[in-house]
Amino acid sequence: MVTLPMLEEFFAETRRTHASGRANWNIGDECRWSYFFIDRDREKLLPIAAHLAPSGYEFIGTLDPDEAADNPVFYLRMDRVETHTPASLDERNQLLYAIAARFGVLNYDGFDVGAVDGP
Repeated sequence: MVTLPMLEEFFAETRRTHASGRANWNIGDECRWSYFFIDRDREKLLPIAAHLAPSGYEFIGTLDPDEAADNPVFYLRMDRVETHTPASLDERNQLLYAIAARFGVLNYDGFDVGAVDGP
């Protein structure tokens, strides 16, 4: 589970990356946030996409499992363009963990972030 101290360090490291010129986007600005859910059954993930879409999340798709993995899982990716702080992202993560539990999937697997016009 991602904790608030982990998020605070993630934001600090991402700010350092931006300041050094290694990233052309700033985590303090509006960004494209990708949120991931996992399950062994792709069909169990799709109701989460339908549930989140009316709240401004964009269904990006599902990723097939790595067949070489010991316990292969499908990934659901949902994106939303927004601005976060460590505290607001922690609140979002808690909500998404609860949604994963409510829909009975293996887990909410975390997030990724990048430029608004990124992939």
